[in-house]
Amino acid sequence: MANSSDPARRRRSASDVVGLMRAATAPLRQSFVVSLSALGDNAQAAFVRLFDSGYDPGASEQHARRGVEGISVRNLSVRYGERYAFESLTGEFAPASLTAVVGPNGAGKSSLLKALAGIIRPAGGEVTCAAVERHRLAYLPQQDELDRGFPITVAELVALGDWRNFGAVREPTQRLAASVDEALAAVGLSSVAGQQIAELSVGQFQRALFARLLLQDADVILLDEPFASLDENTTEDLLHFLQRWQTEGRTVVAVLHGLDQVRRYFPSTLLLARSPIAWGETSLSLSADNLARAQKALHPPESARIGWVA
Repeated sequence: MANSSDPARRRRSASDVVGLMRAATAPLRQSFVVSLSALGDNAQAAFVRLFDSGYDPGASEQHARRGVEGISVRNLSVRYGERYAFESLTGEFAPASLTAVVGPNGAGKSSLLKALAGIIRPAGGEVTCAAVERHRLAYLPQQDELDRGFPITVAELVALGDWRNFGAVREPTQRLAASVDEALAAVGLSSVAGQQIAELSVGQFQRALFARLLLQDADVILLDEPFASLDENTTEDLLHFLQRWQTEGRTVVAVLHGLDQVRRYFPSTLLLARSPIAWGETSLSLSADNLARAQKALHPPESARIGWVA
């Protein structure tokens, strides 16, 4: 049996993925073209936006804008029923910044990322992020929000990161197979490209998700607890990607729990406890007084104070 880590085999695997994607979407593409031909120009454009809003190859041609895409929020609040996840947040995730979002459990951190990504509608205030409209924002949720049982290979998962360039009804690009190979090699998963994602360990699955982020090539990257339940080596490997993305001019925002990790790697920190406690330079945001204020804001019992690593 051939070794699955053989380079030629890896190329065939990624090429097979692209071939399967082309074959699977061919009937839909043909039907789509016929349907569009019956519509006027304005109606065609509107239909494409509604049916295939992720498709925007032109966004890839705007790399000259990298380093200028940040996120501004003004009086932002998110509410579930009568309960506020967080409220009254105003500030800016500056372009090309690397910011940690920390706080006690239940502080509203994940809700904030969903609001920034446009996944949930704020109860009040506004988010200004040009990267959302340009399809240049990538959002990575917590692993427990993802279906590990979905029948898809590692290579297929990674290939979906290039969705912007082919969408639901267009052929994948010619370079996609090579891009998948490069991304898998970068995260150390070349040998498992053909495996089902259900077969991966927690660390391997997170590496695969980071490979998909590499193909997304976004200007703004939002990460919700990207290092949860990972071993030290995997965490260190993936942290380097965050630092590289910032160096490349991307804006990176990550929800984290390990405060030592935040102090070592993140220049800026937002300390949240359903309302902003501090936002700015990490050493100032994570002062003892601010951390005490954050804990007091949620009044957790002593036994429930988990998720903090001082």
